[in-house]
Amino acid sequence: MAQDNFHEPVLASEIVSFLVRKPGIYVDGTLGGGGHSLAMLRALFDAGFLEGSLLIGIDQDEAALREAGEKLQEFRAASVLIKGNFLDIEGIIKRVCGSKGLEPKVAGILLDLGVSSFQIDTAERGFSYLREGPLDMRMDIDAPLSAADIVNSYDEKELARLFYRYGEEPRSRSIARAIVAYRLKNGLISRTQELAAIIRDNAHGGERVIKTLSRVFQALRIEVNAELDVLGGVLYDGVDCLDEHGRMAVISYHSLEDRIVKQFFAEKARSDWGPKGVGLREPLAWGTVTPVTRKPVVATQQEIASNSRARSAKLRVIEKIRQGGCGVCQ
Repeated sequence: MAQDNFHEPVLASEIVSFLVRKPGIYVDGTLGGGGHSLAMLRALFDAGFLEGSLLIGIDQDEAALREAGEKLQEFRAASVLIKGNFLDIEGIIKRVCGSKGLEPKVAGILLDLGVSSFQIDTAERGFSYLREGPLDMRMDIDAPLSAADIVNSYDEKELARLFYRYGEEPRSRSIARAIVAYRLKNGLISRTQELAAIIRDNAHGGERVIKTLSRVFQALRIEVNAELDVLGGVLYDGVDCLDEHGRMAVISYHSLEDRIVKQFFAEKARSDWGPKGVGLREPLAWGTVTPVTRKPVVATQQEIASNSRARSAKLRVIEKIRQGGCGVCQ
C-alpha cells in the first residue's frame, strides 16, 4: 500500500457526483497523487461503468506520477498515466485514444489547479516560505526557469509588476526595490528563507507578513510555471474535446484563477445575437456549454476541519451542449 504523501483530494464526492454519469473517457489533467482519479475510478466501478471506460491522468511531476501509479494499481487496466503538461491535453487525448483504438470523445475532465501538499512540504522543491530550500518552484523539475532565475534576473520594475499582477500585493514596489538592493549588496538570492527574510523586513510585522509572503511566493510560482497562460489554453482545448453532454470541472484556489474560469465558462455559454436592435430569430452563433453550477461550489465546514486546503477551493462545472470545431473530437 502506497504511503499517501499527497494531499487529500478536495471536494472529491462533489467531483464524482458531477462528472461520473456514464461509461467513457475521463481525463484528470492535474493527477497529483491520484486521489481524485481513484475516487472517479471507484465510482465508475460501483456504477457498473468501468468496462468501456478509460481514465487518462496527466501530470508534469514525476513524483506525483509514481505516487498515483501505486495508488491506482487496482485499476491499471482502466487507466493511463502520462507525464506532460495539461496544456497539451488535446494531443495527449488523441495519442492515448489512438493507441487503444478508441474514439477520443471525452465524458469528463477535471482540473484541480492547486499545488499539492507534497510539493509544498518537500523543501527541495522550494515552493514554501516556511521551509528552507533552494528557490525553485518548478512543477516540472526539467523546466528551464526557476524562481531563483526570476528573482535574480528581473529588474525592479519587472518584479514589482509581477508581484502586483500575480500576487495582488500592495507593497509590490517596495519589495521589488528591497530585492534589487539586496542583490547589489549580497549577490544572488538562492534560498527560500533568504527571500522570505527580505520580504519580512518590508512587511512590518503582524498578519501582513504572512499574507505578503504568501502573495509574493504565489506570484513567483505562477510566473515560473506560466500557470495563468497555460490555464487559458487548456480551458479552450478541454471544452473542445468534450463529447456532447460531457462535463468539465475546475477547482481553483485564488481569485486570479477563478476569474479566468468564470469568465471563460460564461463566454462559452453565451450565444451571439449580433448588434443590439437587430431582430434575429436565432443567434449568429450558439453557446456551446451550459453551466452546471450557477455559483462556485465550496467545501463543507466538516471537510475544511479535516482538510484545511479545502478552505479556499472553488469548484465550477459546465456541460457541453453543442460540438465545436475540435479536430480531435470530431
